[in-house]
Amino acid sequence: MTILYDEAQEAIAVEARRVLDAQYDLQRLLDLVDVTGKHDERLWQTAVEQGWTALPVPEAHGGLGLGLLEMGLIAQSLGAVTAGAPFLTGNDAFVQLLLAGNDEASREAWLPKVAAGEAIGVAALGEGNSPLPPTPAVTFTDGRLSGAKSAIAGALQANAGIVWASSVGTPVLALVEIDDTMRRPIDSFDNARLYAGLVFDGASARVILEGDAALAAARNALARTAVVTAYEQTGGAEQAMKIARDYALERKAFGQPIAAFQSIKHRIAEIYGLVELARANCIDAAANVGTPQFVLKACAARLAASDAYDTAARDAVQIHGGIGVTWQLGLHLHMRRARSLSAELGSPLFWEGLLVSEIEAGVSA
Repeated sequence: MTILYDEAQEAIAVEARRVLDAQYDLQRLLDLVDVTGKHDERLWQTAVEQGWTALPVPEAHGGLGLGLLEMGLIAQSLGAVTAGAPFLTGNDAFVQLLLAGNDEASREAWLPKVAAGEAIGVAALGEGNSPLPPTPAVTFTDGRLSGAKSAIAGALQANAGIVWASSVGTPVLALVEIDDTMRRPIDSFDNARLYAGLVFDGASARVILEGDAALAAARNALARTAVVTAYEQTGGAEQAMKIARDYALERKAFGQPIAAFQSIKHRIAEIYGLVELARANCIDAAANVGTPQFVLKACAARLAASDAYDTAARDAVQIHGGIGVTWQLGLHLHMRRARSLSAELGSPLFWEGLLVSEIEAGVSA
């Protein structure tokens, strides 16, 4: 298997970065930090105009029908600009769960809207500290959901969600239309992620999958989300590294650029190594979607990218010295995003445990 992109994929990456660099506005992102419930509307319109919302949706439903590699490349570009909207990640999981389900009417109703950017979907799988609890506390009885999901990225603006729930002891995935009565806004470290809890008090819903099929679909959607998020983390880590490198070449101390000092050179070199390891793991995981090794490789990508972004964001601030922590420079946006993405889908301990479980189950890389 190659870990190189083909010409079409390279073109997607180059064009995405060109578009995002042209519309990047640091002040617009800073304005979102202290505000709960708002997103970067200009970015979202750009995503719709570029067709990024249609990437995972099949052509039969008005989408582009592209794969996880292409989705990851867009996420990587978004990570570099600390994008102020998390919808592409949630939409991908929502789309994959709908496609895995057996409800054609729901697919016809929602997939064209998602592709056109007219609707936003989320996958509400986790509860508490678990991204996918074995026995979900949310229950589905007689066509209605009861219970709560906590800290779902994008939920503050989502129109629909697919919920991991339990029906008389059997796991189910249930589709629910989300309204304001269900949302519980969360004022977070990274408000641009639009975190919200979802509370269901007898909300009308319909099951799209149940039993072992529901569990398999949920695991696959979670793994895909981990890979897309890992791409976003890799993009952010690479950008933080470049910012630190450029500053180190420009800033002088004792008559020479600080990049000449070993402590700085070695730190940037370490970040470079972590970024490239994360990138390789992301490509490897995305190229293996649908194979028995996919979950294992998604775990590896998730762990490598989380380490790369956390290290790059922290070290970039330190290399800048005192100005690294100033509001105007904006490095804190990468620090916020690195920490929020690291926790968003469960801690590294969860992914380490899942990785070990896959290996124990006989799955090999």
